[in-house]
This record gives sequence, C-alpha cells and structure tokens, in this order.
Amino acid sequence: MAQRFGGKYSPDGKSDSQSAAPAPSFRNAQVDPVGVRANLMFVPPAILTLLSLNDGATGLALGLAGAGLWTGGAFLLREGLKAQAAFDARKVARKPALPRKILAALLAGTGAALAAWKAEPGILIAVIYAAATAGLHITAFGIDPLQDKGAEGIDEFQQSRVARAVDEAEESLAAMKDAALRARDRRVEARVEQFQAVARDLFRTVEEDPRDLTAARKYLTVYLQGARDATVKFADIYARSQDTQARADYMALLDDLEQNFAARTRKMLVEDRADLTIEIDVLRDRLQREGVHLGQN
Repeated sequence: MAQRFGGKYSPDGKSDSQSAAPAPSFRNAQVDPVGVRANLMFVPPAILTLLSLNDGATGLALGLAGAGLWTGGAFLLREGLKAQAAFDARKVARKPALPRKILAALLAGTGAALAAWKAEPGILIAVIYAAATAGLHITAFGIDPLQDKGAEGIDEFQQSRVARAVDEAEESLAAMKDAALRARDRRVEARVEQFQAVARDLFRTVEEDPRDLTAARKYLTVYLQGARDATVKFADIYARSQDTQARADYMALLDDLEQNFAARTRKMLVEDRADLTIEIDVLRDRLQREGVHLGQN
C-alpha cells in the first residue's frame, strides 16, 4: 500500500519519531478488485470507434454500436469484479442478483460480432468472433458466483436483513475512508484503516449468526453513521487549519469506537459459544433419555 513520505525532512518538518504513523492493519483490508486487465477492456471500443470514422454511414453505425456494447460490458465487468470481491470476503453471502461478469462477456462478444460484420459481412464470421471473444472474456475474468455461500440452515429473511445492514455499514466505512483522504494526513488514514478492520470483524460475526443483528444494529447504523459524520467534519476542519487538537480529539474518538466495536464482537462470540453449549447439553440429555449413551470426553 502506497504511503506518502514522512519524516525529518518531510514538509511538516517533524522528526521520524514524531511523525511515524501507526502501522496499518491489513487484517480484513480490502484491495480494489478492478485491476489493469479490466481497465484494458476500454481500449478495444476506443480503437473500434477510431477505425470506424472513415467507413461511411453503415460502417460508422456498426462500429459505434459495437463500441457502445463493448464499453457497456467493460463497465459491467468492473461492477462484477467488485461484487465478486465482496462475495469472497464474506463467510456467508448471497449470490449476486445480476450476473454482471456473464453479461459483460455477452456484451463484449456482441460488440466483437458487430465489428467483424463491419469489416467482413457474414453471419458465420460474426458468430465465430462473438463466441471467441465471449469465451476469452470468461477465461480471463471467470463467471459470477451462481450459488449462495454458507447460507445453509440460515433463515433467508434474516440473512437478507443482515446483508442490507452490512451493505449500509460498508457504505459508511467507505465514506469515512474518502473523508480521511481529504485530511492528507497518513497517520489519520492508517488509523481509519485500523478501525475499519475492527468494524469488519463485527460484520463477519453478524453474518455468521444473523441472530446477533439485533444486538449489533446500533453499531452498524448509529455508531458508524456518527463516525462517518465526525470524519467528514474533522477532514474539513483539518484540511483548512491543520489543527493538531482536532486531530487528537478525532484519534481519541476512533480509539473509543474501536474498543466498543471489539468488545461487542467478543461478547457476541461468547454468547454464541454459550448458546452452542446449551444446545449440546439439551441434545445430550434427550439422547440419554432415549437410551443412547454418549461417551464423555
């Protein structure tokens, strides 16, 4: 992860010991899933548009239509990669409602078919290029998740409530990160990333047991929204005045929030283990009453 230079000879004039930022936590860190390969998918439609400018009205229309479809597929691919990353990051997740990566492959294939038709009219040639393009697209980027993950035995309605709550909480975290970047202080950025990791531990705990949503709802909504608003206000103030007291107060706020989120997560894990122990004891007693004797460990 890129970090701005800081130290004795940095613009803020502080020594290394004074300006050293806390090491960012990479636990639950999220990397942008849209890489260079996905961005390169915008190049073919641009080339197709340029090559179609001198091909007459029909050639220009086919070229622009193919470029438009290809560009739409590139945007869908970006969103599909983000949805795939979110799916992979969660232990319990629903499959995407819209198969964006598959649709992106189909749009790219259709765009290639129109480009081939423009160069050499013929249905067979167009179909061959479409199939080849779609196949290569799927080979390079894969397809969308087609099955739910870790959702066996979990009430679908409760899981949907948890998914909505976590999505809203992730939006608050993203807004916090964007606001922290405006402060242009790498210590603040690292501190926000550390808090995000702790908050996502809570998210994963709730996803694994949707019954915890009631106890954690205020953390996913009220607390995170308050943290987001506080970060926005701090960034606005600090970007203008570089007020060290404002930064200290904001860091103290993040410390308090992190401790509360971590404590809530630990409490839910303890409660879940206690519930499991009770269920095991009840089942053991029932089996013994029915004449099934279980070995004691």
